[in-house]
Amino acid sequence: MSASDYTRDEIMTVTAARQLPNGAVCFVGIGLPSAACNLARMTHAPDLVLIYESGTVGTRPTVLPLSIGDGELAETATSVVPLPEIFAHYLQRGRVDFGFLGAAQIDRHANLNSTVIGAYARPKVRLPGAGGAPEIATFAGEVLIIMKQTPRSFVPRLDFRTSCGYLAGSGARAATGSPGAGPRAVITDFGVLRPDPDTHELTLTALYPGITVEAAQAATGWPLKIGTRLETLPAPDSDELRVLRALQASTRQAQARPVRITLPAAI
Repeated sequence: MSASDYTRDEIMTVTAARQLPNGAVCFVGIGLPSAACNLARMTHAPDLVLIYESGTVGTRPTVLPLSIGDGELAETATSVVPLPEIFAHYLQRGRVDFGFLGAAQIDRHANLNSTVIGAYARPKVRLPGAGGAPEIATFAGEVLIIMKQTPRSFVPRLDFRTSCGYLAGSGARAATGSPGAGPRAVITDFGVLRPDPDTHELTLTALYPGITVEAAQAATGWPLKIGTRLETLPAPDSDELRVLRALQASTRQAQARPVRITLPAAI
């Protein structure tokens, strides 16, 4: 396997996984956040503690869960606690280092929409909704966001603000008293955006090999700010690709198995 032979999805997932240090406590969303967090756990961060919204703590799935209710999460968890305790005794008490989220839309100040596309009363698309994302965005020590970058997802104005990033920017989040630091990185299939220290506007700070600034700007629905020192991110190495591909293959196999339900005998 050549480390230079990878897809945009793979380098995005690997880059996201690299943001997580070993030993951190991470509140995980389903989908791309789950893939990145479990890749980190299986490579450089074996002591990463993953918490899912269903109440599973320290879970170590061998396949990626379809939802927070996937039995794989409970079966491989260190403990399973009631949902209110996850929020009251872990998240709201400052015991979660990272929240890892995705969304359908994001704006220039890293506010997120996972509720509706279109008007709320008559939406074009009704999305899965908030779940625990607003609390994670508010209380986690730091927030990481992973999502594909297109003008339809990186928008100048959200159709609905589900979770707060930096609100209107320039200290607006801090003025609300939100205890968490807010989004620290947005990892996309083009590179990485980080908030400007003063305005909190998302700024392109790093690109993947072969990706141009112009391509990233064209994939953004607002005039994208470019950092003064633009980094070129390293490609995935062969071990990262091997683990990620094995995880995805085992997930596909598990999802393809037929589900057999045994009904109780009639009385």
